[in-house]
Amino acid sequence: MEAITININNPSLTDKVTWFLKHLEADGLEIISKEDLLDLKALTATRRDESIPFSDYLSNED
Repeated sequence: MEAITININNPSLTDKVTWFLKHLEADGLEIISKEDLLDLKALTATRRDESIPFSDYLSNED
């Protein structure tokens, strides 16, 4: 799997790019926000742990 990051400063352009990318989801494209990706990485890092301290979870909220 390859990942790319697209930074868009124009809200109108953001809507257009998102519209275009959504049409590629049927071909296997997955759209994930940066915030969701960071959360997934934190969860994956603790997958084998029974639990993590809540303070550790909060430290990954940045």
